[in-house]
Amino acid sequence: MIKLLMFGVWVCIATLGSSYAAAYWASGRTATEEEPYLEGLEYRKLEVITVPMVSNGIIQGYVVAKLVYTADAAHLREMNIEPDPFVIDEAFREIYTNGQIEFGKMSKYNLPQITAAIKENTNKRLNYELIEDILLEGLNYIDRKDVGRVVATADSGNDEKGKGGGGHDAPAH
Repeated sequence: MIKLLMFGVWVCIATLGSSYAAAYWASGRTATEEEPYLEGLEYRKLEVITVPMVSNGIIQGYVVAKLVYTADAAHLREMNIEPDPFVIDEAFREIYTNGQIEFGKMSKYNLPQITAAIKENTNKRLNYELIEDILLEGLNYIDRKDVGRVVATADSGNDEKGKGGGGHDAPAH
């Protein structure tokens, strides 16, 4: 019985000693500072915008643009408002008022100025240097004469996909 009692006391002393040693060792270590999570740029795709090109009071055609912008991901989360509408608005304004587009053909020389102006004007309106870069995912000019043909082609493609009966049109009565 004394052996059992001595064994119990030994287990208690060993447990207390190891607990004390672990607590002493843990308190002596300095807490490592967490390094901030390094985030890169976030890419955000915008809605396709269609900008009418007017000459002599007549719509000559449309510029169709698909834009992407980059911004620091941490700054985007801190913003109280979404910057997307501001970028779209500035892109529309820039292409509509300052786009050096000759009807029927687009010039390569003015694209860097257009994207730089969109970036600068958006940051100015947001009163914060948020936008890092404006990227063009697509930019097309559709002549006024071709608009009906483009819309008809798009609609006929949607009709065939949307019908459940094999895509055949019903006869007109």
